[in-house]
Amino acid sequence: MLMPTKTPALRNAMSIDVEDYFQVSAFAPHIRREDWSGLECRVERNIGRILELLADQQVKATFFTLGWIAERYPQVVRAIVAGGHELASHGYGHERASDLNPAAFLADIASAKKLLEDLGGVPVVGYRAPSFSIGKGNLWAFDVLLDAGYRYSSSVYPIAHDHYGMPDSPRFAYPVRDGLLEIPVTTLRLGARNLPSSGGGYFRLLPYALSRWMMRRVNEVDGEPAVFYFHPWEIDPDQPRIAGIDAKTRFRHYVNISRTEGRIARLLQDFRWGRMDEIFLGRDASPRPQAPSLSPV
Repeated sequence: MLMPTKTPALRNAMSIDVEDYFQVSAFAPHIRREDWSGLECRVERNIGRILELLADQQVKATFFTLGWIAERYPQVVRAIVAGGHELASHGYGHERASDLNPAAFLADIASAKKLLEDLGGVPVVGYRAPSFSIGKGNLWAFDVLLDAGYRYSSSVYPIAHDHYGMPDSPRFAYPVRDGLLEIPVTTLRLGARNLPSSGGGYFRLLPYALSRWMMRRVNEVDGEPAVFYFHPWEIDPDQPRIAGIDAKTRFRHYVNISRTEGRIARLLQDFRWGRMDEIFLGRDASPRPQAPSLSPV
């Protein structure tokens, strides 16, 4: 008698936004961009540790990398590629897409793409806007991304947030232009709200069991792969503390930061993971309906 075959679990997308602690948008009022070069940079050590964690669990991931980091630490880019991971773009200088005009945005994303491709020796087809800064006010950014040669974006966060978010946008991957896919980080629909369930400060704040339950629900109930993200500085409890920041910013940045590496290690064991390009553009990909709500007005 033949036993029924169990459907294999979905592969989820693991992603890392490669930036350092002093480049966080919330710190911009306190740290001048021209002072970045004089600050202690800890990204090389942190990326090395992340690569070890991924190798231990035989997981491949996507690294959305700043051109500013790549230019100063080309060995980081080469280590990412050598590990079999996807090299993707986070722009050059961590400028929010919503703060740029189309010409400046094109210059930022095109220079980052060329720099990463030259250093990594691989095509760069994915982009994530700093602070998920593509929204209703700058949907023209999708046209610019397409013109620059990108094939997907992961720049819209379908939640309500004081710094970013477009809560009425689709929760899962969808075409925004012919040849360009938007792949939002994952949310859980509960009642009339989308709840963040894909990393960042929420992952550090919420109990691990709750984060795991939300992701499993997306896999099992929605039948969709989750997109998780974190930053290298989130596994670095010894990073320099920034003076003068308000209590809200301090809490968001530092909450449970000493526990993040252990939680990431558990997450790598509890789910199946892969690169974003393979899951959404490659063999795991399935056709997605067009989302007319995100067409420019």
